[in-house]
Amino acid sequence: MADNTPPPNQWRTLDRDLRRLSSLEYATNAVARPMVGFGVSLAFMVLAGIGAALFFSVDGNNVIVVAAAIFGAYMALNIGANDVANNMGPAVGANALTLGGAIVIAALFESAGALLAGGDVVSTISKGIIDPQSVADTQIFIWAMMAALISSALWVNLATWVGAPVSTTHSVVGGVMGAGIAAAGFAAVNWPTMGTIAASWVISPVLGGAIAAAFLAFIKAKIIYQDDKIAAARRWVPVLIGIMVGAFSAYLALKGLKKIIKIDMGTALIIGVILGAVAYVVTAPLIHRQSEGLENRNKSLKVLFSIPLVISAALLSFAHGANDVANAVGPLAAIVHASEFGEFAGKVSIPTWVMVIGAFGISFGLVLFGPKLIRMVGSQITKLNPMRAYCVALSAAITVIVASWLGLPVSSTHIAVGGVFGVGFYREWHMERRIKKLGLSRRAAAADAGIEPLPEQERRRRKLVRRSHFMTIIAAWVITVPAAALLSGVIFLALNGVFG
Repeated sequence: MADNTPPPNQWRTLDRDLRRLSSLEYATNAVARPMVGFGVSLAFMVLAGIGAALFFSVDGNNVIVVAAAIFGAYMALNIGANDVANNMGPAVGANALTLGGAIVIAALFESAGALLAGGDVVSTISKGIIDPQSVADTQIFIWAMMAALISSALWVNLATWVGAPVSTTHSVVGGVMGAGIAAAGFAAVNWPTMGTIAASWVISPVLGGAIAAAFLAFIKAKIIYQDDKIAAARRWVPVLIGIMVGAFSAYLALKGLKKIIKIDMGTALIIGVILGAVAYVVTAPLIHRQSEGLENRNKSLKVLFSIPLVISAALLSFAHGANDVANAVGPLAAIVHASEFGEFAGKVSIPTWVMVIGAFGISFGLVLFGPKLIRMVGSQITKLNPMRAYCVALSAAITVIVASWLGLPVSSTHIAVGGVFGVGFYREWHMERRIKKLGLSRRAAAADAGIEPLPEQERRRRKLVRRSHFMTIIAAWVITVPAAALLSGVIFLALNGVFG
């Protein structure tokens, strides 16, 4: 009987061909993956335009509103890709949430915050950046808002591409300012307000970083460096959860319930204290039960902080959706109002369909493009664990409360990323301090801090906060307003020159 078995070299040829096919398949998938995100984004923007055409009908201005809705959808996508990462990054970096889980939670809570608690009135000129009376012609006002919308979206898109978390609110502020200057000169800008916003560039991250570092120092002193870590955790973790619940309750009462009832700072703080105390009473026995059987080491502490960290990330997303999304769709709402009534106003109501574009846009942007910035904030600036990430989330809520009390406009992006920097720089300072205080070798100190020991020369080169990311982010923050303003001014002149 004849042997039909192929010779060995024939098998080698087949294997080589299969490997080529596999390589081609992998290459095709790698190329196609970004195209899927681009295709879905384009489809969403087209649907936003169609929705605007269906829900808005004023003779002569339909085309303008449809175009504004498309750019509004583009802006919302960029918010999801950039801004939302700051809320979820620490939880993902600390391994309290998977990337997929973070995306699902953020999408749900951002949308819920925008649709349920989003302010129904927004300043169309971004908190008084320009004087509406200085832009006398309604058509010029529409082009100014259109330029602000396009420029801010383009700037946030560029920042996401280079891996820099920036403030979308500051991007809108810069866009409005630049369009206002191009339309009516420098006198149209409210410079004292701009000065306050510029001060917030420094105050937001420094305050957020200081509060996060202070809580990390407290956790180290009261829990991590105690002989009986579990007993210390039973005592203090419920207190920290109570502070978190109290801070978020006051924050949401102050910022997230504007549509239902207006609450002043004093009432919000009372609500926060009451709900914080309730949270302490409820969680104390739960933490005690959860800690039973845990070993007396730092790894066990991470278990106790994981669930509160997930809850805080969800609440941050809800609060962000309730506030920042309304600011982002403000220029779109201004265009809709001016097109419908033939006039402009300092404040307008946001139509439901405009808020829907903002809510769904951030969800799509997060799912399609958010992982890059989530990884950046969560793991590439400094190493985070649940305790450190919890400090970042807690500082974000407290900083907003303090800033609101002082009347300072702050950026949630700057606060959250500043909190990550604060935790990282505190770890650097703390390790050097322990070396001097205890006389430890650098290798022993690194091991004590949970860091892989490195040779002396490499240790001098490396820091616990990556300086390259630090400088990139700071530079992006500094140039956000002037870059968006310059871009907006150019776009306004082009629009007004072509269509004016």
